[in-house]
Amino acid sequence: MSRDHDASDGDHEQDKHDGHAHHAEMVKDFRRRFWVSLVATLPILALSPMIQQWLGVMETVAFAGDTWVLLGLSTFVYGYGGWPFLTGLVEELRERTPGMMTLVAFAISVAYLYSAAVALGVSGQMFFWETATLIDLMLVGHWIEMRSVMGASRALEKLVRLMPSTAHRLIDDGATEEVAIATLEPGDRVRVKSSEKIPADGTVVDGQSSVNESMLTGESVPVEKTGGDEVIAGSVNGTGSLVVEVEKTGESSYLNQVISLVREAQQSQSHTQNLADRAAYWLTLIALTAGALTFGTWYAGLGETFVFSLERAVTVMVITCPHALGLAIPLVVAVSTGLGAQRGLLIRDRAAFERARDLDTVVFDKTGTLTEGRFGVTDVLVFEGDGKDDVIRQAAAVEQHSEHPIAAGILRAAEDRELAVPDASGFEALTGEGVRATVGGTEVRVLSPGAVADAVDVPDHDAETLGDQGKTVVYVVRDGTPLGALALADIIRDESREAIQTLHDLEIDVVMLTGDNERVAHWVADELGLDRVIAEVLPDEKSQVIKDLRAEGRLVAMTGDGVNDAPALATAHVGIAIGAGTDVAVETADIVLVESDPRDAVDVIRLAQATYRKMVQNLWWATGYNAAAIPLAAGVLATAGILLSPAVGAVLMSLSTVIVAINARFLSLD
Repeated sequence: MSRDHDASDGDHEQDKHDGHAHHAEMVKDFRRRFWVSLVATLPILALSPMIQQWLGVMETVAFAGDTWVLLGLSTFVYGYGGWPFLTGLVEELRERTPGMMTLVAFAISVAYLYSAAVALGVSGQMFFWETATLIDLMLVGHWIEMRSVMGASRALEKLVRLMPSTAHRLIDDGATEEVAIATLEPGDRVRVKSSEKIPADGTVVDGQSSVNESMLTGESVPVEKTGGDEVIAGSVNGTGSLVVEVEKTGESSYLNQVISLVREAQQSQSHTQNLADRAAYWLTLIALTAGALTFGTWYAGLGETFVFSLERAVTVMVITCPHALGLAIPLVVAVSTGLGAQRGLLIRDRAAFERARDLDTVVFDKTGTLTEGRFGVTDVLVFEGDGKDDVIRQAAAVEQHSEHPIAAGILRAAEDRELAVPDASGFEALTGEGVRATVGGTEVRVLSPGAVADAVDVPDHDAETLGDQGKTVVYVVRDGTPLGALALADIIRDESREAIQTLHDLEIDVVMLTGDNERVAHWVADELGLDRVIAEVLPDEKSQVIKDLRAEGRLVAMTGDGVNDAPALATAHVGIAIGAGTDVAVETADIVLVESDPRDAVDVIRLAQATYRKMVQNLWWATGYNAAAIPLAAGVLATAGILLSPAVGAVLMSLSTVIVAINARFLSLD
């Protein structure tokens, strides 16, 4: 990657930052317009004849020319405070999508123009004060809503802030120079001092330290890093000093991929959002029609005054504003996306995410998904000696000089048990048989089943059953005496058991799809209690299995590592890639999990269900509120003395909006 390209990456990140800054500036603009309009509204209230009459102060407050002052102040509030709604009206009509801005603009314009006509000599009553207070309430409502949306996106802001702005790049003489991270390119080496953030994805080439990756992976315990270990940009170095060779920068870095995925999900339209948009569109048409009918009924049908009839119509239009409806889904989307990101669930496709709530079948890849994808000791048989630890200790002493996967598994078992492995000498690999070495002056051999049968007499044991499970069995022989046997296989993740149990509690069938042999697959299935096993399937055949499951009428999620599972991920109703490190996962999966933890796949389903419930709650509140409010605003209870002014209508409308926003913020998986 060239430096010019890196610079363009930096420009792209700047564009993203500028977009966020623009949103923040809009919040400030609404806040500023609200406070200025509120200050101007105070004298409007004092100069309004209707308010003066209510307070009994008309004779003491009135003065020559007060009507012109009132008209001037009201015109200012209408033009300055109402500007966002008037321009919004033009945009909505231009795009032929009348909505909330159309309603507000109509309401304030009708009220202002009629009052202005009265001020200029037309017979009637002025209600400039209602226009001004309506504008104030709409401005503060927008301000609160936009702040809520920004608050829901804080998880994304935190991710952006994880990146440092500069790095200490090593130069030829071993010294360092401070450079902007946008100038880094693959192959550069940077020094990361104690407590500093790692500036780019790369590999440790010198030093040792613990690195806090909790903000990226959710892993609360710092991870030890030394030569050859990979590090992620944005993670925090501990007390040691590291030299890191840069591998990925800019858009290709892991953190930027995460940021892009989160932003992509927040901006994507969901099916439920489309329903809400259509509902808002029709609600606007209903409101305008209801406003006209209300005016006509009161003025022409019931013979009420023009002012009274107009006030009823304005109140209907104000109280019907689909403010809450327009916010009901976007806020839940923003909150759920942020909550998912905090938990390591990166949602790429909102429609697929919504489908996850109805899943009845989850298909798991085996290797690297339900299992750890590495050899490990699963069983220890003891024939002689001091127990299981001694068998593992003796085997590890011999295998510490070998690079075979079996050796790695045995050494890992000794490490997990915190066993002190003795030194060994005279190591020798026995072709086709195993290995041997001298441990504490005594020969110790680790032999295959065929080799041990020819070498020593082994007591009766259950090795055949272990072999039938597809496990690899080796025998530990010390000075001609068999100490025991070790069975090795791909280790089943502890988290897998919990994930499968939770899915069964949700009445979801669990299928394992693997290219491994039948024996190993059925052993894993029996251990985990899976509903179905499909084994010995080639990567290009996995997608056909998913198609077959779909043909059975199942709603299917495929969960895999995103490499050989890519076709199946793309074929499933919901593709979930475990482990966010592969480009294929990013490109093919609908949802990417940061951690290789199958329980996170369950969290996707639980989050989708919780998100849908919250969306439905908000939609019911928003539409139910309008259904009840329109008749009340139109004056159906006028004979009972219940009449709502436009300002009261605005208060009720804003209250519904705040409730919807608060309800969205309560979305939780806990």
